[in-house]
Amino acid sequence: MKTRKIPLRKDIVSGEMFPKKDLVRVVRDKEGQVSLDPTGKKNGRGAYITLDVKTAETARKKKVFDKAFSQEVPAEFYDELLAYVDHQQARRELFGDGAQKANS
Repeated sequence: MKTRKIPLRKDIVSGEMFPKKDLVRVVRDKEGQVSLDPTGKKNGRGAYITLDVKTAETARKKKVFDKAFSQEVPAEFYDELLAYVDHQQARRELFGDGAQKANS
């Protein structure tokens, strides 16, 4: 069987490349709203972050998405991001890598 190419994306916090399924997309739409995009299909400018709580905390501390989207991102968004990443990390620990596919 032919091996499939695994799409890679760059984590905005560390600058490292990871498989797309190990990241979550954050998107800014035309209205300037910043939101999580677990499906990876929303319209707008996207940036990726790994599903790791420490990385999400670093993103909040350094205000990484403020810089990436050239606008101020509300603190509530960073709280939502941290909760989402924590939840996804816990799912992966419980169910393994298949948890991402079941949630999408």
